[in-house]
Amino acid sequence: MTTRDELANAPWRIWIQAARPKTLPAAAAPVIIGVALAVADGGFHALSASLALLAALLIQVGVNFHNDYTDFLRGTDTDERVGPLRVTQAGLVDPDTMRRATFVVFFVAVLAGSYLIVRGGWPVVAIGVASIASALWYTAGRYSLAYIGLADLFVFMFFGPVAVAGTYYVQTLTVTAPAVAAGVGPGALSVCILLVNNIRDLEGDREADKRTLVVRLGRTFGVWFYAFCMLVAALVPPALVGYTGEHWGALLATPTVALAGPALQTLRSGTTDAHHLNPLLATTGRALALYSLCFALGWVLT
Repeated sequence: MTTRDELANAPWRIWIQAARPKTLPAAAAPVIIGVALAVADGGFHALSASLALLAALLIQVGVNFHNDYTDFLRGTDTDERVGPLRVTQAGLVDPDTMRRATFVVFFVAVLAGSYLIVRGGWPVVAIGVASIASALWYTAGRYSLAYIGLADLFVFMFFGPVAVAGTYYVQTLTVTAPAVAAGVGPGALSVCILLVNNIRDLEGDREADKRTLVVRLGRTFGVWFYAFCMLVAALVPPALVGYTGEHWGALLATPTVALAGPALQTLRSGTTDAHHLNPLLATTGRALALYSLCFALGWVLT
């Protein structure tokens, strides 16, 4: 785990830490799948695909900056935190600076999406506004998503069906059933990433009255929900192949879900040691990335 002293000696790394690179596969994965679906349907649009990816990554970074800022203000991130270092809590970034950085990142995301708005019209506006509003609502306010147990649903929707179908739409200017259904896989695995965070932070979240699903329903529920989301992701490729009668190569994505198996075993062990739990973020993120790449390549090539 990166330490405060290591970051203090390399200021540029502070912002890399705040951006939380291990969470970025969740933003890129649905875009990759949406692009593959558009390619297979003859609707690939390079500029739109590139801007969709850039906007998705920027919104994710904005979410991470905002979470760093608001969790510090609400006292969720303290010196007793067991997860990766948070730069505002560690005193490496002033809260006002982090707040300004958040809005700069969201502003750049809007700029990146401006062409998509011109091309796609009001549906793109609706998706963009909903995405940024949800990002701000994630930890802001008394009834923020993360604090009332609704974050899992919104992560599933905006890193799953909405992102895949939205990426498909800005290229083809239409939406198909497979484009929506294909988003279920990356959405489910993105929820797995969130669950790792929430299981690891269970005690700290409970003390801060952050009522995640894991706080509300318990660690055992969180572990079983992680396993359920893995199963859902694994079933999406065969379901879509059965629906379309083609794109058999997408089945290559199903076994990649097993890469998250070791993470599930660690969660089931009941350990609360951060040294064992923190690496599970990367493990789950790699499973999501490989799942999306295999699905995309298999869909296009067959």
